[in-house]
Amino acid sequence: MASSWTNNDAIRQWNISTTRKAMEASAKDGDFAKRHLVNPVLLRLLGDVRGLRVLDAGCGNGYFSRMLAEYGAQVVGVEPTEVMSAFAREKETESRQGVTYVQADLTRLPDLGGLFDAAVCSMVLMAIPDWKPAMRPCVQALRPGGLFVFAVVHPAFEQLWGSRREHGEYRTRRYLAEYEIVGPSASDFHRPISAYLNELVSLGCRLREFAEPGLDPAVAAAAQPGIAGIDGYVHLPNFLIVSAEVAS
Repeated sequence: MASSWTNNDAIRQWNISTTRKAMEASAKDGDFAKRHLVNPVLLRLLGDVRGLRVLDAGCGNGYFSRMLAEYGAQVVGVEPTEVMSAFAREKETESRQGVTYVQADLTRLPDLGGLFDAAVCSMVLMAIPDWKPAMRPCVQALRPGGLFVFAVVHPAFEQLWGSRREHGEYRTRRYLAEYEIVGPSASDFHRPISAYLNELVSLGCRLREFAEPGLDPAVAAAAQPGIAGIDGYVHLPNFLIVSAEVAS
């Protein structure tokens, strides 16, 4: 673990820092980066989810669970924070899409009613101090041949936007060490790409695709000058998205 933080500390911090306003703003399809860089790749990697049982691990306010339900998946969303899981259940009461939301720590998943065809863990693992015990249950929840897809902030380009805005280029001083990155809402935890991929291998998964999406230049141009530094997303990948198959 990269710091003295525990998983309970991280959950507590997200509970404190998450606002109703922020959840409402991202309730439909996430924020700018998720809409244009993360969601399209996740959906492509998952493929046709109609009729499939899908676990949304660390579902936050539930926006991606709701997107999956719109595409016909049978979704169970698991979220450890009280504030976000309550919001997700509220939205389900309004929309009645058939999504089941469970408040639980990913490291201690309860009985979720059987194995899943796919599991997605979007922008979660880098926010968990002790992350391996969270990845393992996601893989173990899958049927043989099931698909595990996860997205994290790219370990090589974690502070891309701020660096690009300040220096006109990306700068980093260290990569191989594990360390805490203090953020506006809660901390993330840097670890090299090899840590994630080697853990997948140790869990018996076979890598299917390793994606590093770049922003469409037209989208970046339309966002400027309102979002200074956004052109960095065109030239460098701020996100890493991986799909892997569980051994049959």
